[in-house]
Amino acid sequence: MSSPNLDLSEKTPIELLQMFAAVIDELKNRGLVRTLNNPVADYTEWLVSSKLQLSLYGNSQSGCDAAGCNGIRYQIKGRRVLPGTKSVQLSALRNLKNKPFDFLVAVIFERDFTVRHALKIPYEVVLEKSIYQAHTNSHLFHVQPSLLTDARIEDIAVKLAG
Repeated sequence: MSSPNLDLSEKTPIELLQMFAAVIDELKNRGLVRTLNNPVADYTEWLVSSKLQLSLYGNSQSGCDAAGCNGIRYQIKGRRVLPGTKSVQLSALRNLKNKPFDFLVAVIFERDFTVRHALKIPYEVVLEKSIYQAHTNSHLFHVQPSLLTDARIEDIAVKLAG
């Protein structure tokens, strides 16, 4: 998918920011994002929950974003990879030792929001492969290429694209 053919080069900085604000407002009105913050996290939660038929928890639920009808709990994280940045580190995972979820769904987007990788990762694998950071009291998790060949992990990219 390529970017829409919009010539934004003549827009002033304030016009660009106003357009961004209008787009975020419209995404919220359509229910695609739940807050007016950076849309990657909210969009990822919406995409995963709608495609996997999960029920999203409220914004205040810590460590778990959604549940399936069978009670399985999901933490949903997204990362948009931009030019010049190769990091595939997800945002911090807190209270990991308390097992706040059963599966982590990690979605890595290309710059244009197409899905590069989408993985359903069991809690035990997340615990095994994450790195504890004492100064933030959280765990860091990177979506490394080696995860793609781990038999415990399910590639769900096709499910999100459909």
